[in-house]
Amino acid sequence: MPAQRSVPTSSPSLRERRRAAAVREILDAAEHHIALHGPAALSLRAVARSLGMTVQALYHYFPNRDALVTDLVAKAYGDLSQALRAAVDAAPEGPSPARLVAVAEAYRGWGVAHPERFQLLYGTPLRYYAAPADGPTTQAVRQMGALFQRELFDGFTPAQLAAADVPPLSPPFRERLARLAANAEDGLPPAGLSLFLGAWGQLHGLVVLEVFGHTAFLEDHGSEIFRSSVRMMVEDIHRRIPAGAPG
Repeated sequence: MPAQRSVPTSSPSLRERRRAAAVREILDAAEHHIALHGPAALSLRAVARSLGMTVQALYHYFPNRDALVTDLVAKAYGDLSQALRAAVDAAPEGPSPARLVAVAEAYRGWGVAHPERFQLLYGTPLRYYAAPADGPTTQAVRQMGALFQRELFDGFTPAQLAAADVPPLSPPFRERLARLAANAEDGLPPAGLSLFLGAWGQLHGLVVLEVFGHTAFLEDHGSEIFRSSVRMMVEDIHRRIPAGAPG
């Protein structure tokens, strides 16, 4: 049998490498500007000025502010997801609650360490900005949500989640949850999705309160109350899921 020839992979051209380097430099400058002045003050003119280039030159890489914001949001979600995956990899093997707590603490840690970028993701929406439908920001959110979902419900079957003990769901709400599940790769049954949304709201809400300075009265005890709250939340959710699938 004749040996198969390996297909050479084309490496980026010099022009493409230079463009990629310029884009990275622009994104770094935009992130620095956000860290100093907040997301609402972002403008192409300010970023161009910080790099010593004209706005017209910046247009070669980002045609408008929305394109720059989209890349910044996608990059922030990417960095956040990377921190979460690192927490999962570093967590010891064992019950899923411990891994979920590790992921939650990594989420909080990233938000506290990067408050301005966290605000870009979850703060007041930027005026006149609309994320592209089903674009890179949407995909990034789905990937991060899937990570939390996997760690929260690790070991439970769809039948168990469908039989979870949750407050009665109104028919319209149950129908909406079923439609959301149908459009997801790993769709949860309505009861499971209801549990997940409640957990996400509680976890995320605690981080938002801290990042926006509303828990300063706790001084250095923010991490402890966060860890305790997440543990209690996970234990309560797991108690609501039956031990075995119904017949």
